[in-house]
Amino acid sequence: MKSISEIYKIGKGPSSSHTMGPYKAVRSYLENHPDSDHLRVVLYGSLAATGKGHLTDVAIREAYSTWKWSEKDTIDNNEKRHGDIDIEWRPKEYLPLHQNAMKIATVSRDGDIYDNWTYYSIGGGDIICMEHPFPDESEDFYDLHNLSGILEWCNSNGKEFWEYVDAHEGGRPGFWEHLELVWRVMCEAVERGIDQEGALPGPLHLRRKASSYFIRAEGYKDVLRTRGLIFSYALAVSEENACGGTIVTAPTCGSCGVLPGVLYHLKKVYGFSDKRLVRSLATAGIVGNVVKQNASISGAEVGCQGEVGVACAMAAAAATQLMGGSPSQIEYAAEMGLEHHLGLTCDPVCGLVQIPCIERNAYAAARALDASIYALYTDGRHRVSFDQVVNVMKQTGKDLPSVYKETAEGGLAKILGE
Repeated sequence: MKSISEIYKIGKGPSSSHTMGPYKAVRSYLENHPDSDHLRVVLYGSLAATGKGHLTDVAIREAYSTWKWSEKDTIDNNEKRHGDIDIEWRPKEYLPLHQNAMKIATVSRDGDIYDNWTYYSIGGGDIICMEHPFPDESEDFYDLHNLSGILEWCNSNGKEFWEYVDAHEGGRPGFWEHLELVWRVMCEAVERGIDQEGALPGPLHLRRKASSYFIRAEGYKDVLRTRGLIFSYALAVSEENACGGTIVTAPTCGSCGVLPGVLYHLKKVYGFSDKRLVRSLATAGIVGNVVKQNASISGAEVGCQGEVGVACAMAAAAATQLMGGSPSQIEYAAEMGLEHHLGLTCDPVCGLVQIPCIERNAYAAARALDASIYALYTDGRHRVSFDQVVNVMKQTGKDLPSVYKETAEGGLAKILGE
């Protein structure tokens, strides 16, 4: 498996697949075609169906407009560049490899199209290109590709999950520093979001809730207060994401509120050190990495079970580690976090990462803490393993009709859109 750093990408929302991925694709094309100042971009499938709500066109134009052209800003005969970018949407057409597909081509001064390259945005901000495969710059750091094997390693060596991560890439320059930065960005997103009020951008005119939830939670005691605070923290990050703010994919933009919501709450309540919290991020990262390796974290490929469901599993594992759970209890908590999201569809209303996405982040954060508490009451032994649930999630994603996989054509998106 690759580095867990690839699970945690710092960037602007609202969607890792629909904004981060297309942005990177345009930049990749320009890097390989530095003299192509007029581009044609065609979006296919889920990328086209919900792209406008996810600000895909905004990301594409920003990638193009902020590109540092070569100092030769004139072409032959001292003519000015004819820079432009055309975007075409084809939501009913799907390319074979993935539901999130796009083609980028150069438009000549005569209107001819050439160097037509195909890109796929495969989830979590990652992209691949068919005509120009990216060099495999990221090493395979992990020899074990499933959580059962990693759990066995931990039990055989008397180690924790985060120590497995440390043993395999902890010595890499900048690794722990990256996770420290990830934690800081997560905290900043929570704190920014709590202070914001007003409506989120887009036609839904959805009001921010994080601030009011936080204030109301402070007036309760015990369980109600705990739930309210977790809701407010997860809402804060998700609302920041919906506004295009800076967040961390965990494992995606659409599910970015779950993990920081849980960890920020535990830090406030128990006073855990940042060092311990960063270690818990390593544990959460290896859980997300196993899913990415063996199934998918793309809502367009497997539905929201691959985004919010995986985020819940990551948060449950991290919380269980912080609360002193054994590796077996951590694996059990992660298993419950994912299992109870099996079959969750991705049905964004108006193609926005707002309804039901934001609310799902808040609810999944509370569910992650419940899974952790449940696992801590047990000895960690259970019948269904995390790896088995990952396999079921992958098959369930294949069985889901496309209308329930980020196309905004079915489910809540259809009902509320009528």
